[in-house]
Amino acid sequence: MIQASLKREADVVVVGSGPGGATLARELARAGKSVVLLEMGRDHRGKFYYGTHLGALIYGDKCCLLFTEEGLNVVRPIMTGGAPNMFTGSAATPPPWLKQKNGVDIDVHVEQVIKELALDQLPDDSLGPSSTRLMEAGNALGYDWQPLMKFMNPARVASFDCGAKCMLGCRCGAKWTANEYVDDAVAAGCELVTQARADELIIQEGQAVGVRGKIGRRLPFEIEAKVVVLAAGGIGTPVIMQNSGFFEAGHGMAMDTTTIVYGVSKYKGTAFEPPMSVAYTDDENGYILSTLADPWLLYPLINVLKGIKYPLSWVNYRRTLGLMIKIKDEISGGVTMEGRISKPLTPRDRFRLNHASIVARKILVKAGCDPESIFVGPLRGTHPCATVR
Repeated sequence: MIQASLKREADVVVVGSGPGGATLARELARAGKSVVLLEMGRDHRGKFYYGTHLGALIYGDKCCLLFTEEGLNVVRPIMTGGAPNMFTGSAATPPPWLKQKNGVDIDVHVEQVIKELALDQLPDDSLGPSSTRLMEAGNALGYDWQPLMKFMNPARVASFDCGAKCMLGCRCGAKWTANEYVDDAVAAGCELVTQARADELIIQEGQAVGVRGKIGRRLPFEIEAKVVVLAAGGIGTPVIMQNSGFFEAGHGMAMDTTTIVYGVSKYKGTAFEPPMSVAYTDDENGYILSTLADPWLLYPLINVLKGIKYPLSWVNYRRTLGLMIKIKDEISGGVTMEGRISKPLTPRDRFRLNHASIVARKILVKAGCDPESIFVGPLRGTHPCATVR
């Protein structure tokens, strides 16, 4: 007999199994609450393709070809554990202004996370010679470069094998992802439902009392709960809210607009070292620089967006040094009901990108790159956020 629909009742329903949703589901389940955790994707860990370019096509939204209307490429993993599957594993403590400006003091919780996940800088011999060279070049020019704390722990694995490829998914097991908290939540009694696309809230007398949607393409579901938590990310959450009558959701967004500045040297490239192991932060001008390179196959594909000649630089990939720019962009654009994204750059965004590009070029030259080889790659959208302010 074919099941007509899936219906559940719970204390809490959580939509989205990324860092926020997984953490909350774990803590509530451990506290004895009945929790249903909904995830639009599947669990791809352990599959032969996980952590490969094929895998990125399988679990990346629109095969990793999700673009804003302005042409920014947005990589959005649709899977259990969410974005950390394809992140660089970098960590930072909250800036002092968060507490001073907004009165948000989470120091105790931050210390707890650092201890629980053993967050720390990579050992010096794991930073990578090119990353170390770029850090030293930046410091020699007067920029304060420092190693970053990482969600990577070489001690967790017998063979630490990290490079640009870990942004496709970690195959060696050194990188923490929110999947670990999903597993903890399920072990504590949480019910995980995958391939469950939440469409709208169930609202009664002005209160959210559940969520409805579909599992796969056909099976409707309704989860009724005392508390509903939307943790479906900066793109998914506002769409659910718009469908539920919250029309201001998705009006304006931030994206941490990103690009990579590349240059060719005589040294082995940054693609063969842990990504973002060292960084420089310019709070005054609103950006961060860090060592990063695209995985080997993505490199020519993404640089097609820059122009026809840029993918040809792939022949020097093994000797290519990359410096990522990530700016603190202003709120603009937004997300529509269909999930379409607009993220135009403001004049201040463009100033910050140009400022950072000039500094990155100086550092690459100081580190030994041929000045004629240096170019700024296409723009990306890395952290869609601020859509449900």
